[in-house]
Amino acid sequence: MKLLSRYFINGLIVVVPVAITWLVIVQVFLVAENVIGRHLPVRFPGLGLAVFVCLIVATGWMSSYWLPKKLLGFVERLLGSIPVVKFIYATVKKLSTAMLESPHLFKRAVLVPYPHKGCKALGFVMAELSAPLSEKTGEDMACVFIPMSLNMTAGFNIIVPKTDIIHLDISSESALEYIISAGMVMPEGNAAPNDQGRDAVSIPHYTV
Repeated sequence: MKLLSRYFINGLIVVVPVAITWLVIVQVFLVAENVIGRHLPVRFPGLGLAVFVCLIVATGWMSSYWLPKKLLGFVERLLGSIPVVKFIYATVKKLSTAMLESPHLFKRAVLVPYPHKGCKALGFVMAELSAPLSEKTGEDMACVFIPMSLNMTAGFNIIVPKTDIIHLDISSESALEYIISAGMVMPEGNAAPNDQGRDAVSIPHYTV
């Protein structure tokens, strides 16, 4: 029984990641097919997903030219004039821009004292503090996001002095694995060479 149990656990270790990856891919495929594929005159598997990707690329291409850029600006101003919609749109746009354009998002893993001085929590250095915040703190501080284990969509955003931040020489992937697995997968020291050997934390200069 011990031998069978060990084989069963080894089988789960192999099958579960493959199954979850496959389910995610299938769900993305099905959503694209149901939203776009069913409205196309010609239908075959994968066409909806291909058209969806092409639409995104075409939108990005057109947004770089003068006339489409003016039209997009008009749509943004229109959305910005609607009381509730403008708050939702502005928030989502700033968040998506920061996530997609920032080369530093979830790239700088650090340890910070949380929830009190005697403990340490693994987090990620985020955006540079804005002027209204930095003026009131009175010292050199940084914004750090501490994700919740097993749920990366939630967490705590704290502002701590840079002197309390301990930079970790680990890759962002390894840090995320540690958080997602609730500490079962320990981070490994394989950070990029340009992230190693720094005593001070360098903060990216962008504002959300």
